[in-house]
Amino acid sequence: MAGQSATSKTSTETREIKLAHSPDSDDAFMFYALATHKLNTPGYKYTHALSDIQTLNEAALTETYDVTALSFAAYPTLRDKYILLDCGASFGENYGPIVVAPRAMKGHEIAGKRVAVPGLKTTAYLTLKLFEPNFEAVVTPFDKILEAVKNEVVDAGLLIHEGQLLFPQLGLHRVLDLGVWWHEQTGMPLPLGGNAVRRALGPEVGQQIARTIRDSVEYGLEHREEALNYAMQFARDMETELADKFVGMYVNKWTLGYGERGKRAVKELIERGTQAGLLPAPASIEFLGEE
Repeated sequence: MAGQSATSKTSTETREIKLAHSPDSDDAFMFYALATHKLNTPGYKYTHALSDIQTLNEAALTETYDVTALSFAAYPTLRDKYILLDCGASFGENYGPIVVAPRAMKGHEIAGKRVAVPGLKTTAYLTLKLFEPNFEAVVTPFDKILEAVKNEVVDAGLLIHEGQLLFPQLGLHRVLDLGVWWHEQTGMPLPLGGNAVRRALGPEVGQQIARTIRDSVEYGLEHREEALNYAMQFARDMETELADKFVGMYVNKWTLGYGERGKRAVKELIERGTQAGLLPAPASIEFLGEE
């Protein structure tokens, strides 16, 4: 049970922290130092679980993991169980999830179309609904969407992760970059996913976990070549150069800390989703350490 790791410990005990994230090259890069024991974590033993983000969003409902990656779009249904850490997030600075189709199409032509999406609790799906509310969502595993579009099982597909860079190889057409659209609308980066810790662990443990994650990100950025070599095992059909580009898109200054602009962007996303009736009220959002 996840709750076992929340029990009190003495100075001689080691607390297990169950940490969950996506099996992607950017997350692998982020957690390289922690997963390969480059960091000293006295009193804590981190065990890693890898699963796609939609599955992690669902697992968070039952507090399966002590600290987990989650979609910002899923946060409003989890706010009573988890609190957002101030590091480890992925933002798209004028880029983000991409809608592709087998043939050229304008963005709003997806209205009424069948669109493969990676999950109904993903930020990508929320943002696409903000852009165009009227389309038929076909939930598809994120790594099967390119194939579904290529084979015209659907009219279009919403790509997250490496698919954002791989689609030209299949002759598919970019319909819309949601990160570009969001930036045009708000002037802000598009917040996609973050890390959250179980409230039951308490703020002291949460702060320690946040420091460890930030240390892991910093180590990866400072030892880029070795961290990238490790991450390549999760790169799914990408050459090293393309994987390096993808990692750079989603492990960067935003990952080390939101800053005020990043926090404003998250709040803007949640507020817009709530106003559109796509997320449950209230539109509040809380970061560890805030009142």
